[in-house]
Amino acid sequence: MQVSKEKKVEMLRSMLLSRRFEEKLAEICKTQGRIPGMMILCTGQEAVGSGVCAALSHQDVIISNHRSHNHLLAKGADPRALMAEIYGKRTGCNKGKSGTLHLAVPEVNAPCTTTVVGGGLPIAVGVAFAQQYRKEDSVTVCLFGDGAADEGSFHEALNLASLWRLPVIFVCENNLYAAAQRYEEHTRVENMAERAVAYAMPGEIVDGNDVVAVYQATCKARELAISGGGPTLIECKTYRCRGHGENDNQLYQPKDEIAEWKRKCPIPKLREVVLAEGLISIEEFQAMNAKIEEIVEDAVHFAEESPYPDPEEALEDVFA
Repeated sequence: MQVSKEKKVEMLRSMLLSRRFEEKLAEICKTQGRIPGMMILCTGQEAVGSGVCAALSHQDVIISNHRSHNHLLAKGADPRALMAEIYGKRTGCNKGKSGTLHLAVPEVNAPCTTTVVGGGLPIAVGVAFAQQYRKEDSVTVCLFGDGAADEGSFHEALNLASLWRLPVIFVCENNLYAAAQRYEEHTRVENMAERAVAYAMPGEIVDGNDVVAVYQATCKARELAISGGGPTLIECKTYRCRGHGENDNQLYQPKDEIAEWKRKCPIPKLREVVLAEGLISIEEFQAMNAKIEEIVEDAVHFAEESPYPDPEEALEDVFA
């Protein structure tokens, strides 16, 4: 399928925003006490969230995991509200109650991120069941890592989604490491997508550093789901260029491996395409970069100037 100029530029901007947003977080968390919680980033993986979300409508739902900043920004989350939440501030998208690891942005139909490995898979099945029951013209996408694909919840979720032909797309971000454990140390099959055959659903293997390929695969899976054809498992082969968290020194990752994957970075890959095809000029690209820098700096300023919630607010918006 052909991909429009506007869509390619949109995905480039989305990846650039995610990268700069997280570069800023990496810089900020070096100062002790400035920002709370464990910082988990997706440097090198931005093509997955940006490609997937570019293929979705506003009504479509995403269920994310602990590495969620790219997914949420690509779906349209406000950088100010997201940054303020990561800071634990009252003006954050969850009023300072979730921090960086349990973000939810309902206004862009991102109701849940979870640090429970594989925890998002059954939730996505439940949301997709509701969409089918209500006869909604929308799908649910669940983004998870290769480690989560070895949890029982993965198999149960795919089995039930297939059985009921639910409008759900399972997207595995295979970044070669489940925390500090290499892919081949925890999984025997070479390609995670091969597991799809056991559940009578399509299994697609995609270059996870090619945002256009990710977008095209998601469009195809969404069309199938909307038409009543049921779920698809997409495996995006990519790489986590930073540690599992910012306190991880990556001693288990070979330095030459990291360097090799950095050369495959999805951002310059798409930038060269849009420049070569004349979709934008170098001046327009530089202006885009400058605007993103401005957006991220504004988000940090907003977060740092915002108040922390009062202790009594802990009991607000809590339902039993």
